[in-house]
Amino acid sequence: MRKPLSISALSLSLFAAASACYVQGAGAEDLPAPRSMVIDASLPRAQADAEILAARRFYAFWSTGEPRYLDAAIAPTFTDRTLPKGRPQGPEGPAFASTSFRAAVPDLSCEVEQLIVAGDRVVAHLRFRGRFTGAFGDRKGAGQAVDFIATDILRVQDGRITDNWHIEDNLTLFQQLGVVAQ
Repeated sequence: MRKPLSISALSLSLFAAASACYVQGAGAEDLPAPRSMVIDASLPRAQADAEILAARRFYAFWSTGEPRYLDAAIAPTFTDRTLPKGRPQGPEGPAFASTSFRAAVPDLSCEVEQLIVAGDRVVAHLRFRGRFTGAFGDRKGAGQAVDFIATDILRVQDGRITDNWHIEDNLTLFQQLGVVAQ
């Protein structure tokens, strides 16, 4: 049994620079680089690279709200396997969620703390940050900080995300938005 491969910061930086050219007009700063990454060493390199690139494009979308990243990341058959009530299924779902969330937190950013790549799956530990300066329902922000974590399990096929299982720390988020008491 092979051990997972841990990627060094230098290798990750070189990969970040090389993979940025895959998205039209993107610089390395546009595609979030994971702070750490573990890759199943038995995966063919091309498959691992395609899965990592799809994930980085997806999180560039969450960090910027730019639809071009979402279009490059997900398959037309994309399925949200933990679809929240009120969110459309399919490729429209993440776009809807991003637009809705950015109405409350316009400067939302997404940092990829860790990626684990195994088989056709990418597991991501994420940190979302920003300031609540917009509106969430009838609640208006006063500039308070938003800082919460999330975890995704992505299925990637042919370089595009086909499925997503996700969980967000909504209690922390809702406390920061003032929706629920701390």
